Amino acid sequence: MDIPRIFNITESAHRIHNPITPEKLATLGAVLRLESGDRVLDLGSGSGEMLCTWARDHGIIGTGIDLSPLFTEQARRRAVELGVAHQVTFIHGDAVGYVSDEKVSLAACVGATWIGGGVAGTIELLARSLRPGGIILIGEPCWRQLPPTEEVTKGCLVDSVSEFLTLPELLGSFGRRGYDVVEMVLADQDGWDRYEAAKWLTMRRWLEANPHDELAKEVRAKLTSEPERYAAYTREYLGWGVFALMPRWCVL
Repeated sequence: MDIPRIFNITESAHRIHNPITPEKLATLGAVLRLESGDRVLDLGSGSGEMLCTWARDHGIIGTGIDLSPLFTEQARRRAVELGVAHQVTFIHGDAVGYVSDEKVSLAACVGATWIGGGVAGTIELLARSLRPGGIILIGEPCWRQLPPTEEVTKGCLVDSVSEFLTLPELLGSFGRRGYDVVEMVLADQDGWDRYEAAKWLTMRRWLEANPHDELAKEVRAKLTSEPERYAAYTREYLGWGVFALMPRWCVL
């Protein structure tokens, strides 16, 4: 049970597997007004930076589930490094359909909404683990500006412009699903740079160490093409944000 190997290679040095900086991740934890003892569930927890730093800074109790054994092990090591291994648990497994045995204060899926078959399904899944008054956290791309051509859309590694919404459209879609947007933290181009550009040195070092690996040609091709593709397309057209939601049915 694992993610495609290419991601384990290109993101093996990442602590955060999304285009958000450590500073903005800290901001997110602060604006959510987390309290000591709050339980947090993170589906697609990656290398565990969100849960580990929030456990250190806010005293939360966290559980993360991720499909990558490499990232899960990195998360466990990070918990030990930050002295929070008694507060956070990382499970290697498939988060599809996962529901917490104990209701949580915050249920998150940050950048992995494929787990629920898209945004709507992921919100529904997270809601099943949420206590009354709790918060759902969704991380999702959105268009900074609409691609003017199909070439630009493909250059962003997106099959169709309809795959994502603009920021106003995305915020409106949460309301139509019956949720209030109560906070958001948006990635900027620096966050995208740190997420994407960090892969390039990782790929170069990996190629030097694994010149005869079966994926060496694919990694070589990505390293050759990705800087220009990213700068021309993703950096200019694709945004990303983390959105905090609360169901409207509990208040007028």
